[in-house]
Amino acid sequence: MTVVTIGLVLWAVTLGVTIAAHGRLSDHGHSDWVWIALAGVLLGLIGTRHVRRRQSALRAGHEADPTVGASAPNTP
Repeated sequence: MTVVTIGLVLWAVTLGVTIAAHGRLSDHGHSDWVWIALAGVLLGLIGTRHVRRRQSALRAGHEADPTVGASAPNTP
């Protein structure tokens, strides 16, 4: 979760910077950088949602079945 959050924050900062510098970026033919940063933020939000839902599902699975994660004896 930490990696996804850090990535999302970095993309959000990048989006802010590219919006602030949009005029100069457009002058040099880099106006698509704003859209790239926006896509990074949106994918980061989707990733955050996915990770949270997966963590919740894993916790719910472990609470329902106490043997999950326990090593089973090897019997031939």
